[in-house]
Amino acid sequence: HPPRDGGSDRQEHRERQRDDGDQSAPQSKQKDQADEAHDQTFLDQFLLALLLAAIGLYGVTSYTVVRRTPEIGIRMALGAERGNVIALVMSGAMIQAALGLAIGIPVALLCVRFVKTQLYGITSADVSVMAGAIATLSVAACIAGIIPARRAASIDPVQALRSE
Repeated sequence: HPPRDGGSDRQEHRERQRDDGDQSAPQSKQKDQADEAHDQTFLDQFLLALLLAAIGLYGVTSYTVVRRTPEIGIRMALGAERGNVIALVMSGAMIQAALGLAIGIPVALLCVRFVKTQLYGITSADVSVMAGAIATLSVAACIAGIIPARRAASIDPVQALRSE
Protein backbone atom coordinates (compact mmCIF):
# COMPACT_ATOMS: atom_id res chain seq x y z
CA HIS A 1 0.00 0.00 0.00
CA PRO A 2 1.22 3.49 -0.76
CA PRO A 3 1.30 5.75 2.30
CA ARG A 4 -1.84 7.84 2.76
CA ASP A 5 -2.37 11.10 4.50
CA GLY A 6 -4.27 11.11 7.77
CA GLY A 7 -7.34 12.78 6.30
CA SER A 8 -8.12 10.06 3.78
CA ASP A 9 -7.56 7.33 6.41
CA ARG A 10 -10.10 9.01 8.66
CA GLN A 11 -12.56 9.36 5.81
CA GLU A 12 -12.15 5.69 4.90
CA HIS A 13 -12.62 4.71 8.56
CA ARG A 14 -15.86 6.72 8.74
CA GLU A 15 -17.16 5.06 5.59
CA ARG A 16 -16.36 1.60 7.00
CA GLN A 17 -18.17 2.47 10.22
CA ARG A 18 -21.27 3.49 8.28
CA ASP A 19 -21.10 0.34 6.18
CA ASP A 20 -20.65 -1.89 9.25
CA GLY A 21 -23.58 -0.29 11.03
CA ASP A 22 -21.40 1.07 13.84
CA GLN A 23 -23.24 2.99 16.57
CA SER A 24 -21.09 6.12 16.11
CA ALA A 25 -22.99 7.02 12.91
CA PRO A 26 -26.15 8.16 14.81
CA GLN A 27 -23.96 10.23 17.13
CA SER A 28 -22.32 11.85 14.12
CA LYS A 29 -25.76 12.61 12.68
CA GLN A 30 -26.84 14.18 15.98
CA LYS A 31 -23.67 16.27 16.03
CA ASP A 32 -24.36 17.48 12.47
CA GLN A 33 -27.91 18.44 13.44
CA ALA A 34 -26.61 20.31 16.49
CA ASP A 35 -24.11 22.18 14.28
CA GLU A 36 -26.90 23.11 11.85
CA ALA A 37 -29.08 24.33 14.73
CA HIS A 38 -26.15 26.41 16.06
CA ASP A 39 -25.56 27.91 12.61
CA GLN A 40 -29.25 28.79 12.28
CA THR A 41 -29.24 30.40 15.73
CA PHE A 42 -26.16 32.42 14.81
CA LEU A 43 -27.79 33.56 11.56
CA ASP A 44 -30.96 34.55 13.42
CA GLN A 45 -28.93 36.58 15.91
CA PHE A 46 -27.00 38.28 13.09
CA LEU A 47 -30.22 39.21 11.29
CA LEU A 48 -31.75 40.53 14.51
CA ALA A 49 -28.68 42.68 15.19
CA LEU A 50 -28.75 43.99 11.61
CA LEU A 51 -32.44 44.80 11.89
CA LEU A 52 -31.92 46.64 15.18
CA ALA A 53 -29.03 48.65 13.71
CA ALA A 54 -31.11 49.60 10.65
CA ILE A 55 -34.13 50.56 12.76
CA GLY A 56 -31.94 52.66 15.05
CA LEU A 57 -30.33 54.50 12.16
CA TYR A 58 -33.73 55.01 10.53
CA GLY A 59 -35.14 56.44 13.76
CA VAL A 60 -32.26 58.85 14.30
CA THR A 61 -32.33 59.99 10.67
CA SER A 62 -36.11 60.46 10.72
CA TYR A 63 -35.88 62.48 13.92
CA THR A 64 -33.16 64.64 12.37
CA VAL A 65 -35.32 65.28 9.31
CA VAL A 66 -38.30 66.26 11.46
CA ARG A 67 -36.11 68.59 13.53
CA ARG A 68 -34.62 70.16 10.41
CA THR A 69 -37.91 70.51 8.48
CA PRO A 70 -37.92 74.34 8.62
CA GLU A 71 -34.31 74.46 7.42
CA ILE A 72 -35.04 72.03 4.59
CA GLY A 73 -38.13 74.07 3.68
CA ILE A 74 -36.04 77.25 3.46
CA ARG A 75 -33.47 75.46 1.29
CA MET A 76 -36.23 74.21 -1.01
CA ALA A 77 -37.83 77.68 -1.16
CA LEU A 78 -34.49 79.20 -2.13
CA GLY A 79 -34.15 76.72 -4.99
CA ALA A 80 -32.37 73.69 -3.62
CA GLU A 81 -32.93 70.70 -5.87
CA ARG A 82 -34.48 67.50 -4.66
CA GLY A 83 -31.23 65.61 -5.26
CA ASN A 84 -29.30 68.04 -3.07
CA VAL A 85 -31.72 67.56 -0.19
CA ILE A 86 -31.47 63.77 -0.52
CA ALA A 87 -27.68 64.06 -0.57
CA LEU A 88 -27.76 66.25 2.55
CA VAL A 89 -29.81 63.75 4.55
CA MET A 90 -27.97 60.69 3.18
CA SER A 91 -24.59 62.21 4.03
CA GLY A 92 -25.72 62.56 7.64
CA ALA A 93 -26.88 58.93 7.75
CA MET A 94 -23.68 57.65 6.15
CA ILE A 95 -21.52 59.66 8.56
CA GLN A 96 -23.35 58.00 11.44
CA ALA A 97 -22.80 54.56 9.86
CA ALA A 98 -19.13 55.32 9.23
CA LEU A 99 -18.65 56.39 12.85
CA GLY A 100 -20.31 53.19 14.01
CA LEU A 101 -18.04 51.11 11.78
CA ALA A 102 -14.97 53.09 12.88
CA ILE A 103 -15.76 52.16 16.46
CA GLY A 104 -17.07 48.66 15.80
CA ILE A 105 -14.27 47.28 13.61
CA PRO A 106 -11.44 47.80 16.13
CA VAL A 107 -13.67 46.47 18.93
CA ALA A 108 -14.47 43.37 16.86
CA LEU A 109 -10.78 42.80 16.11
CA LEU A 110 -9.96 43.17 19.78
CA CYS A 111 -12.70 40.75 20.80
CA VAL A 112 -11.38 38.05 18.43
CA ARG A 113 -8.47 37.59 20.84
CA PHE A 114 -10.82 36.64 23.65
CA VAL A 115 -13.35 34.69 21.62
CA LYS A 116 -10.88 32.49 19.75
CA THR A 117 -9.94 30.66 22.94
CA GLN A 118 -13.59 29.77 23.55
CA LEU A 119 -14.76 28.85 20.05
CA TYR A 120 -13.54 25.96 17.95
CA GLY A 121 -12.10 26.87 14.57
CA ILE A 122 -11.59 30.59 15.24
CA THR A 123 -7.93 31.46 14.85
CA SER A 124 -8.00 35.08 13.76
CA ALA A 125 -10.24 37.67 12.18
CA ASP A 126 -11.41 36.49 8.77
CA VAL A 127 -11.02 39.32 6.27
CA SER A 128 -13.79 38.06 3.97
CA VAL A 129 -16.26 37.82 6.86
CA MET A 130 -15.36 41.34 8.04
CA ALA A 131 -15.69 42.71 4.50
CA GLY A 132 -19.08 41.01 4.12
CA ALA A 133 -20.28 42.43 7.44
CA ILE A 134 -19.10 45.93 6.51
CA ALA A 135 -20.81 45.72 3.11
CA THR A 136 -24.03 44.41 4.65
CA LEU A 137 -24.10 47.14 7.28
CA SER A 138 -23.37 49.80 4.66
CA VAL A 139 -26.26 48.62 2.49
CA ALA A 140 -28.55 48.54 5.54
CA ALA A 141 -27.48 52.09 6.39
CA CYS A 142 -28.27 53.25 2.84
CA ILE A 143 -31.70 51.66 2.95
CA ALA A 144 -32.40 53.08 6.41
CA GLY A 145 -31.32 56.57 5.28
CA ILE A 146 -33.05 56.74 1.91
CA ILE A 147 -36.59 56.63 3.34
CA PRO A 148 -36.25 59.80 5.47
CA ALA A 149 -34.16 61.42 2.72
CA ARG A 150 -36.91 60.97 0.15
CA ARG A 151 -39.47 62.26 2.66
CA ALA A 152 -37.31 65.34 3.28
CA ALA A 153 -36.97 65.96 -0.44
CA SER A 154 -40.73 65.96 -0.86
CA ILE A 155 -41.33 68.62 1.81
CA ASP A 156 -43.49 71.46 0.60
CA PRO A 157 -41.57 74.67 1.41
CA VAL A 158 -44.73 76.61 2.32
CA GLN A 159 -45.89 73.97 4.81
CA ALA A 160 -42.40 73.64 6.26
CA LEU A 161 -42.20 77.38 6.91
CA ARG A 162 -45.70 77.45 8.43
CA SER A 163 -44.89 74.59 10.81
CA GLU A 164 -42.40 76.75 12.70
